Amino acid sequence: MASLHLGDPAPDFSAPTSEGDISFHDWKGDSWAILFSHPADFTPVCTTELGRVGAMSDEWAKRNTKVIALSVDSVEDHNKWKPDIEEVVNTSVDYPIIADPDKKVAELYDMIHPGEGDTSSVRSVFIISPENKIRLMMTYPKSAGRNFDEILRVLDALQMNDLGPFATPADWKPGDRVIVSNDIPTDEAQKRFDDLEVVKPYLRYTAKTDA
Repeated sequence: MASLHLGDPAPDFSAPTSEGDISFHDWKGDSWAILFSHPADFTPVCTTELGRVGAMSDEWAKRNTKVIALSVDSVEDHNKWKPDIEEVVNTSVDYPIIADPDKKVAELYDMIHPGEGDTSSVRSVFIISPENKIRLMMTYPKSAGRNFDEILRVLDALQMNDLGPFATPADWKPGDRVIVSNDIPTDEAQKRFDDLEVVKPYLRYTAKTDA
């Protein structure tokens, strides 16, 4: 199939997981979702990553977000590996891990990195909106663990973007000022946001994201 792009519908699929069989869109419902792949079970970087995602369970819940992992290993392997993760990171893995031994989902989401010596999935991340649209795609090499604080930050930024005519500047974090979209003329923006700071005609800031 053609490569996925931002804004595309997130492909649906059915698959076995460590929490039972799921249909992705039905499991996701009207939540945001983070689908992330890892190369293999019983591997060092993956153990730290899945533990970190489990430790952030309260943060995902605050943002109406479900998380789900994937690798090409079996459900049996996932369930044998989970106690290792929980012991090493001292947290619970309370989200599903997809078993994808036939690489059906990995190929559907273009998670296979050719020329890397095997056909395991790379470290891909997809943030998917309640409307089942792909809002972010990131791919890391197998040797580099992901920064899930950054993934959480981007999720916050996407949710902020959806609250109004807002964009977020470099290194934005919740509580920082946002950029008012250029779709709104400056005179109209000044009426709507009485704290509007016009740095350049094309760069206007506000802190009043509830206006």
